[in-house]
Amino acid sequence: MNQKKHIALIVDDEPDIRELLDITLSRMDIDTLSAENIIQAKDLLTQHHFDLCLTDMRLPDGNGIELIKYIQENISSLPVAMITAHGNMEFAIEALKSGAFDFVSKPVDLNILRNLVNTALKLSDNKTETAQDEKTGLLGNSESIKETRKKIQKLSRSQAPVYIHGESGVGKELVAKLIHEQGPRADKAFVPVNCGAIPAELMESEFFGHKKGSFTGANSDKEGLFQAADGGTLFLDEVADLPLPMQVKLLRAIQEKAIRPIGGQHEIPVNIRILSATHKDLTILTEKAEFRQDLYYRINVITLEVPSLREHPEDIPLLAKHILQKIADEWQTETPELSDDTLTALSEYSFPGNVRELENILERAMTLHENNLITRSDLQLPEISNKDILTEERGDHSSTSSLLDPTLIEKEKEVILQALEKTKYNKTAAAKLLGISFRALRYRIKKLGLD
Repeated sequence: MNQKKHIALIVDDEPDIRELLDITLSRMDIDTLSAENIIQAKDLLTQHHFDLCLTDMRLPDGNGIELIKYIQENISSLPVAMITAHGNMEFAIEALKSGAFDFVSKPVDLNILRNLVNTALKLSDNKTETAQDEKTGLLGNSESIKETRKKIQKLSRSQAPVYIHGESGVGKELVAKLIHEQGPRADKAFVPVNCGAIPAELMESEFFGHKKGSFTGANSDKEGLFQAADGGTLFLDEVADLPLPMQVKLLRAIQEKAIRPIGGQHEIPVNIRILSATHKDLTILTEKAEFRQDLYYRINVITLEVPSLREHPEDIPLLAKHILQKIADEWQTETPELSDDTLTALSEYSFPGNVRELENILERAMTLHENNLITRSDLQLPEISNKDILTEERGDHSSTSSLLDPTLIEKEKEVILQALEKTKYNKTAAAKLLGISFRALRYRIKKLGLD
């Protein structure tokens, strides 16, 4: 049985452009119907089923934004891409904000157009909603988490750059990965990069790659992160930490959809979606001229706020159970229960470090607990003042590590060392004394630097 042919709607008042798009799509085995204006386009949309719509920005009876909004309201499953004048990024961004799948600039680069069409058709062919995965999904039954999942689902159907904002530890990378996995690029690479972890002098090479001999130590050609993510998604975590010279180069790569490796003679086209995140306030950084305003507008086409754990404490029992199960599977041990008093303590705690802190607390409690029951005292919750919480909410995370680490880590080290001393450093016996598996003890010894 032959697969049904795809059909695209082309909306443009220039016959030459319509012909170019028609020929290009026909060579991709896609049928086309054309309209010269919005009225004709709406008429065709009511008469036929389309898999893709390409519309010009300027039309005789209006503009493409109007058509995009009409399609969003009436046929939201139809991917629509905007054709804009070269360099008119303002209209392209407005189109993406209005619900366009993507955009292509005139003069139309046929390679970019073909990539756009292929990605859009994957989306059109896969209209079923992705179910929440118990192991990898954004867990929670609160309204704020349900709303976040809905936004992820919607954003996965677009190619618009998304800026994911939230406190440290809320799961911004998980959100980015879900946007990628639920979208048409799911079969390609998801490449996360922590912008704050790359030394400034190596940054250009890391992002764009280099050619052999282009600088001292360049003993072979190296592929950069942009090429590694080609066809997929590049996630720029802690994007606020990019130095200003790199921000200029990044902006150009995003706008031109091409990169030039260090020492390279030619630009290499790349087809990627950009997602970015930071816990810092980019608006304030742009006002201080510490972050380029043009890059900010380019990556912040759509903002997705990820709620802090304080905003949905009703999800803590579900999250805690999931985290304990994951740790128990990793350590090959039995999953402990949480006493009612323990659940109350967790629900009342402010979690300045969010879900990541909950994971740290429960991981430590797995070491300290006895009789397969985690009690309130096993949590070793730090005392946090209102001042600490306010500091955290302002985005200053310098205090987080002190709230999460020193005294609690020392307590855990003390417990493990006492068990090792009692058993004359027999790890199997020490694990038995602590009530955890040998593998769990070995994991904690390594993590705490006791080996």
